Amino acid sequence: MRYKNHSILWAITFVMLLAGGALRAAQAELTYVDLVSRLTDLKYLATVPAAGDRCDQWSSYDRASRYDAATGKYVGWDANGDGDGIIRKEGDKLVIAEMQGPGCIWRIWSAAPKEGHVRIYLDGATEPAVDLPFIGYFDGKNAPFSRPALVHTVAMGWNNYTPIPYQKSCKVVADAGWGAYYQFNYETFPAGTRVPTFKRELSPEQSAALDRANNILARCDSGADLQLAGQKVKTQSVTVRPGKTVSVGKLKGPSAITSLRVKLDLPAAPADCDALRGLAFQFRWDREKEPSVWSPLGDFFGIAGSSNYRSLPLGHTGDGWWYCNWYMPFGQEAQLELTNDGKTPRTVVFEITTAPLAGPADGLARFHAKWHRDAFLPQEKERWIDWPIVKTEGTGRFVGVMLHVWNPRGGWWGEGDEKFFVDGEKFPSTIGTGSEDYFGYAWCCPQLFQNAYHNQPHNDGNNRGHVCVNRWHIADNIPFHKSFDGNIEKYYPNSRPTLYAATAYWYLATGGNISRRAGTIPTAPCR
Repeated sequence: MRYKNHSILWAITFVMLLAGGALRAAQAELTYVDLVSRLTDLKYLATVPAAGDRCDQWSSYDRASRYDAATGKYVGWDANGDGDGIIRKEGDKLVIAEMQGPGCIWRIWSAAPKEGHVRIYLDGATEPAVDLPFIGYFDGKNAPFSRPALVHTVAMGWNNYTPIPYQKSCKVVADAGWGAYYQFNYETFPAGTRVPTFKRELSPEQSAALDRANNILARCDSGADLQLAGQKVKTQSVTVRPGKTVSVGKLKGPSAITSLRVKLDLPAAPADCDALRGLAFQFRWDREKEPSVWSPLGDFFGIAGSSNYRSLPLGHTGDGWWYCNWYMPFGQEAQLELTNDGKTPRTVVFEITTAPLAGPADGLARFHAKWHRDAFLPQEKERWIDWPIVKTEGTGRFVGVMLHVWNPRGGWWGEGDEKFFVDGEKFPSTIGTGSEDYFGYAWCCPQLFQNAYHNQPHNDGNNRGHVCVNRWHIADNIPFHKSFDGNIEKYYPNSRPTLYAATAYWYLATGGNISRRAGTIPTAPCR
């Protein structure tokens, strides 16, 4: 393997809301059907989060990791005993999650759920709303946790995306023998929001809503289930020569891109990866000077190669089309460009679908996606292990990441917890239990898998060589109001070599300045 070094420009976006800026008014009431609709609603991600809206996580992370306010230092920041951390003991019971409402659990994950019971108490009730062996949350045998697109096991990771809302409070208590490793991702809604208290016995309407969501997420096709009224499709073929940038077109607003599909001829593997890395997207909204989207073509679609996989927002189909279903609104104009940094001319067919906006463009956040390698590493020495996914300022939502790992010597490249600092907090409100756990699998399993929300679409074999994993935060998107600093731990140094490259996806409210920084970033051919 020979490495190439070149300079790229990679942007961090800094957006400050204007005084009196348009924050989305808190919705007064959310029915269970409303909550279920969030599982598939990509358009909702462009709404500006209301004050008080946030998403956090309880997990079994090693409690030796802490922030010492007296010294301003991070202590035990690389602690790795992440299997059995709890909040506290109450007699012989273990409290593993505790929240104040109104809120909703969006995701439950475990690496090793066992027969010990886990009970979910809601709104101060003395009887649990759910009382099951922990494995019963995931094995598909217990309604309503029985729909395979929402409740599934992939590459040894157990996942449950069935919404569990509560109005006042939620407390999760485990018996001994519950298993090892857990994560509960939950949203806290703005004060005054009314939500139902979850019951396992769903009404026919609620059950039908879950069935619809399950069907959409199971198909994960190129947008047939996500069409909006008034859509228009534009098809265009462009040829871009080496070292050149071509315009894919200027779209007039107000409008939103609801689907983007591209198709191109590629050389056989492994040369396909280098060809895809040599092509880069740039998207600009409303005549901004610097692009809100900058990414190599393959990375933008959630994989650095050309393997087929299907997820809700992104994928690559068996007929050669890449698809993107992220909702991308704009006011005056959208400008899409394609750059060829490779050595061979490339012809790319674009199919762009747009739809009219339902309301003013100024009230919607703008879509962002940026690729980088080793940009903006932490300044604190004790945080050496934290590898940044994205850092941004303003108001918006973090909605996902694709991580591309180059690990030629083999061995498990991860062991790294995700750590998300929201609005300047000193200790992350999301701290995980391992890299593979964040991406919905477990135990370093190299098995390929695909799902609406999380995928391992590429692995050269036994975690040696190139690995691509992604995770999309749809219902469990992470709102932020001042800033977002998302990281994942990286134990192996670049010199091993083990290299990370990430494409992060997020939305930001309009109304501020966008700055762009240049850096010399080490990169490498895909293979």
